[in-house]
Amino acid sequence: MNEHVSFSVAAASGAEEPVWGLNSRPNTRKVFIKTYGCQMNVYDSTRMSDALAGDGYVTTEDMGEADLILLNTCHIREKAADKVYSALGRLREMKKDRAAEGKELMIGVTGCVAQAEGEEILRRSPAVDVVIGPQTYHRLPEALKRARAGTRVVDTEYAVEDKFEHLPATEKAKIRSRGVTSFLTVQEGCDKFCTFCVVPYTRGSEVSRPVRQIIDEAERLVEGGVREITLLGQNVNAWRSAGPDGGAWGLGDLLYRLAEIPGLARLRYTTSHPRDMDERLIAAHRDLRALMPYLHLPVQAGSDRILKAMNRRHTTAEYLRLVERIRAARPDIAMSGDFIVGFPGETDRDFEDTLRIVEEVNYAQAFSFKYSTRPGTPGAELSDQVPEEVKAERLERLQALLLKQQAEFSKSCIGKVIELLLEKPGRMPGQVIGRSPWLQSVNVDAKASQIGDIIQVRIIGTGPNSLFAEPAGSLIGA
Repeated sequence: MNEHVSFSVAAASGAEEPVWGLNSRPNTRKVFIKTYGCQMNVYDSTRMSDALAGDGYVTTEDMGEADLILLNTCHIREKAADKVYSALGRLREMKKDRAAEGKELMIGVTGCVAQAEGEEILRRSPAVDVVIGPQTYHRLPEALKRARAGTRVVDTEYAVEDKFEHLPATEKAKIRSRGVTSFLTVQEGCDKFCTFCVVPYTRGSEVSRPVRQIIDEAERLVEGGVREITLLGQNVNAWRSAGPDGGAWGLGDLLYRLAEIPGLARLRYTTSHPRDMDERLIAAHRDLRALMPYLHLPVQAGSDRILKAMNRRHTTAEYLRLVERIRAARPDIAMSGDFIVGFPGETDRDFEDTLRIVEEVNYAQAFSFKYSTRPGTPGAELSDQVPEEVKAERLERLQALLLKQQAEFSKSCIGKVIELLLEKPGRMPGQVIGRSPWLQSVNVDAKASQIGDIIQVRIIGTGPNSLFAEPAGSLIGA
């Protein structure tokens, strides 16, 4: 997954600021959820909110009025646990102040740091009431009841039952309040065991949701006003399930089926592994108008020697041939990727190989990071660590190249007439923000009442992180 930023629950609808809920009914408990990390954590936070609704909780954007504060954590970046403990230190003081006023404040830690740290969180942070792993958040209401009765709870065992089966359906009103785009998790966990990555240890092995569950949830989202769905998974294209006919389905088959849902205008998916990109999925990019021409396909490095050390199980030549096949099927597709610089043993020549693959692919967008050791991963045991100053210099060079490519791709869009899904009000009056087919933020003059519509616009300019457009045609879809 893209683990490079922090999200609030509202990130699924593209809001600029955290929006934790507009419901303020009296005699209800209020929950504030702070979400760190990837899109899957954003999805998990929305489903935790749904699960808690049945227990009398409404979400709030004001931490100060919350009766329950949840930190939904990410463990992919360096010192993630330290940041959580620092936040918990501040919350401990808030809890003391509430107690002095005779008021209750419960604190929970969920997500991947919860999975990795478990009992250690309770030991180091006495203010914490519950610790819930990413596979067990459907049991959060029960854990809170036990904690309220005086028992601090750690629940990080991988659930035998299907957590999605036990989650309540999201109310249509809630779906509408979250916007016209939505995430939908279809696959969790990872069996690839890249030597730099902690995901297999915090999310477990690869598990795919059944087709029926996914279709049902997608249909509810569309009935609630969602126009675009992004399918999520640690290795989303590793999704496998039995189809309605009993035959084996892959992600391509699922996309063909989802594209049949009336009112669902757009489909995306992330994050993909090159080894799981099969012909049926490539064909879906060729055939489905609803499947947007944007693909996040991480390669991580351009050196075969480093790829082997990372246990990526593909070569640069295999990756480049795959990109060529995808572009042959969908010539207008925009490629996105992830890169790690300074992996143990990386030489100057290895790094130059990474720059070469970036030049060859020509990414429209990419995310790059310095390698950081994750305790418990094989990479942490390697002795040939790259000095921090070398990693920093390489990252600066790589990011300069990637930003140049991104700017060039944005400039190449000027003059194009595209279909734009209007998602939210812009910063300026009379302005609305949407997403291009290639996932760029686009500003255009339009009415707020048009949010959810797809209109034709002409790209007329670029900014550092967005495009500017003018209306160029009639309404495409509402």
